[in-house]
Amino acid sequence: MRHLWLVGLGFVGALCLWPQASARGQTAPPTAPPRRNFAPPAVQPPAAELRDQIATQTTALRDAVARLRDRQIPDAVLAEVEICLVAAERIDRLNEWYHRDAGRWTLATLDEGLTRARLAERGTAPWAETPGEWTVRAYRSQVDGSLQPYAVLLPRAYQRGNTYRLDLVLHGRDSALTEAKFIATHRGRAPEDLPGIQLELFGRGNNAYRWSGETDLFEALAAFRAGLPGVAERDHDPVDPRRLVLRGFSMGGAGTWHIGLHHPGLFCVLGPGAGFTTTRGYVADLPPALPPHVEAGLHIYDAVDWAENAFDVPVVCYSGEKDAQRQAAVNIETALRDFPEPLRFTHLIAPGLEHVLPPEWQARAEEGYRQFAGPGRVTPSRIRFVTYTPAYGACDWLTVDALRQTLQRGLVDGSREGNHFTLSTVNIRRLALAPTQPDLPVTVVIDGQTLQAPAATPSTPSRGTVFGTSALDRSPTGTVVVERDAERWRVVAAGEPAQRLAHRPEKRRGLAGPIDDAFRGPFMVVGPTQPGWSPLADDWTRATLRQFEQVWERYFRGVLPRRDPEQIDLSRPLGKHLVLFGDPQSNPLLAQLLPRLPVEWTKERLVVGGKSYDPRRHLPALIFPNPADPAHYLVLNAGHTFAEDDLRGTNALLYPRWGDWGVIHPTPTPAHPTAHELSASGLFTEFWEFTPNP
Repeated sequence: MRHLWLVGLGFVGALCLWPQASARGQTAPPTAPPRRNFAPPAVQPPAAELRDQIATQTTALRDAVARLRDRQIPDAVLAEVEICLVAAERIDRLNEWYHRDAGRWTLATLDEGLTRARLAERGTAPWAETPGEWTVRAYRSQVDGSLQPYAVLLPRAYQRGNTYRLDLVLHGRDSALTEAKFIATHRGRAPEDLPGIQLELFGRGNNAYRWSGETDLFEALAAFRAGLPGVAERDHDPVDPRRLVLRGFSMGGAGTWHIGLHHPGLFCVLGPGAGFTTTRGYVADLPPALPPHVEAGLHIYDAVDWAENAFDVPVVCYSGEKDAQRQAAVNIETALRDFPEPLRFTHLIAPGLEHVLPPEWQARAEEGYRQFAGPGRVTPSRIRFVTYTPAYGACDWLTVDALRQTLQRGLVDGSREGNHFTLSTVNIRRLALAPTQPDLPVTVVIDGQTLQAPAATPSTPSRGTVFGTSALDRSPTGTVVVERDAERWRVVAAGEPAQRLAHRPEKRRGLAGPIDDAFRGPFMVVGPTQPGWSPLADDWTRATLRQFEQVWERYFRGVLPRRDPEQIDLSRPLGKHLVLFGDPQSNPLLAQLLPRLPVEWTKERLVVGGKSYDPRRHLPALIFPNPADPAHYLVLNAGHTFAEDDLRGTNALLYPRWGDWGVIHPTPTPAHPTAHELSASGLFTEFWEFTPNP
C-alpha cells in the first residue's frame, strides 16, 4: 500500500487504511451490522378538525392546479405547485401519518402550494431563487411522468450570473419519510459559510438510490440547472460542472459509494459516510450460493466491485469508530490494498462514536472536500475505469458501449494526448472516444494495435444525460467508436450500426439488462384487456400487475404509467421501454410482437430456451430489445424482480432475482395471489440469445 496517498488533512482519526487504524489504537469494526427493523412507525392520524382543514385545503389546491393547467402555465412551474398537492393526496391515500406532526406538515405543504399557485397565476415564481433559505423544488420524471421533489439551499451571498460548487446530498433511511414531511421540514436559513449550492435528493424514498432512485439524482440536477422556462427565466447555469460534490450518510453513504464509483468522471470528490458497499456480509442469512445469474447481478450495486474507480475521483469518507457500518469503507480499503496506483483517499474515523455524523466531523470532512472542490476538477489525461455493465460505462472522454461479457469485470486503462489515445482493455467489446480536436484525424493504439480514424464532427455540449445512450443509436458525433471483432479492433463506420441492429440485436449501453434495468428509464405498461389462455396464469398476471402498481407508488413514489393497447402504435417508436402483462390472447400487443421474440408461445405449447413447458401452468417473463423500437426494451410479465418484503427490509436486498428471463409457475393462494415458483431463469448472451445448454 505504499502507493496509496493519504491526503494530509491533519485530523485526529484521519486514516487511509483500516489496518493502519488498528495499529494506531483504533478498534476494528464489527464484521456485520446488527439486524434492524425498517417497518414504518405506527400511524398517528390527525385529529378530526385538522383532517377537515387538510381536506378543505386539498380541494382548494386541486382547483388552483386545474386553473393553472387551463391557463397553460409552463409544466416546469406547474410541477412546483402540484408537488404540494401530490404530497397531501399521497399521505392520505396511503395512510402514511407516521409522525405526530404529519398532519401539521401536510397542512403546511398545502399552504405552500396555494401560495405558489397565486404567484404562478401572476406569471412569477420567486420561490425558485431564494438565497440563504431552503426551498423545495420539483420536476416531472421522464421515468413514469410522476412529480418528484428535491430541496435546494443557495448561499446567502448567491448572485445571479456567478457559478458555484454544488453539493448533491443523499439522505439516510427514514421509514417515516413522505413527500409532505420532506417539503415541510426543508425550511430555514443557510449558514454564513455555506461553500456553495446544496441540493438534497428525495431519491424516491428509501431505496438506497437504486434503480429509479438513482435516476432521481440526474433528473433533479438537470431540472435545477434548467431553471423555470417561461416564468422565471434563467440566463445562466449557476452550477460549475467541475465542482460537483456527492455526499451522504448511512443510506446516503451507500448511495454515494455506488453512484460515485459508477460515475467517477462527474464528481470532483465523493463524501460517503457509513452505509454499505457489498451485499454479502451485510445482508443477514444470504444463501452461501446464489444462482450464477443472481450472483452476477450483485455486481451492479456492490460498490466494492467498483472500488478501483477511486483512481478517477478523490474520496473523503467518514465512519464512527464503533459503527458497524464502518465496514463499508473497510471493504473499499481492503479491495484497494494491493492497488498499484496512487490514490486520493482519506478515511476519517471518529473515536468512540457509533452511527452518527456530528457537525464537528462534518466540518472536518468539509475541509477535505475543499481540497478538491476549489478550482474544480480538471479533465484527466489518464483514465483507469472499471465497469460491469455498459449502463455505467462513461468516464470523462471515454464511454464503454459494450462488454464482451456483461456483468463480468471490464477494464479500460488509457491516456489521451490531444487526438492520440493509448489504451489497454479487459473484457471490452466497444468504446467511444472523444478527442480534444474533433475536426482532426484520430489515432488509437489499443491493446497494441494501431487504428486511424477520420475527423469526428463536433458534438453539441450537454449538461449531462439521465439515461445511457448507445454509440450505435447515433452518428459518432464528437467521438470515434472502435470495436473488437474476435481478436482485432477496428473503427466503426458511420451508418453501419443501423444496418447491423436491424438484423441482430446486441447488448450495449442502454440495452444490457437485466429485467430491473428497464425501470431506471422511461417505461410504459400495458396490461391484459380480455381473458387469457390459462385461468391460472391469467389470474396471476392480473394480480401481479396490481401489486406492481401498488408497490411502485409506495416504495418508488410514483404512479405506474399505464396505457391501453389501442393507445400504442407499434408502427412508430414509442421512445420508452414497453412493459406488457398477459399472454398473446389477453394482450394484443404481445400477440403482435411475439413472432419476433425468442420464445414459442401458443395455447398448447410454450418453449423457452429450448425447453418445453405446459402453457396452462407456466408463462414467460423476460427483457429483450423491443422489435418495434430497438433502442428500447420490451419487458414481459415483470416489474422489479425483488419482492415487497425486500423493499421493507434492508436496501441491500434490492438486487435482481431473475436475470434477463424466467419461466414462472404461478402458485397463488387467497392470501398470496402473486405467489409463484421460478421454473427456470438466466441471462441472455451478448446477442440476446439463450445460452446453449452444456
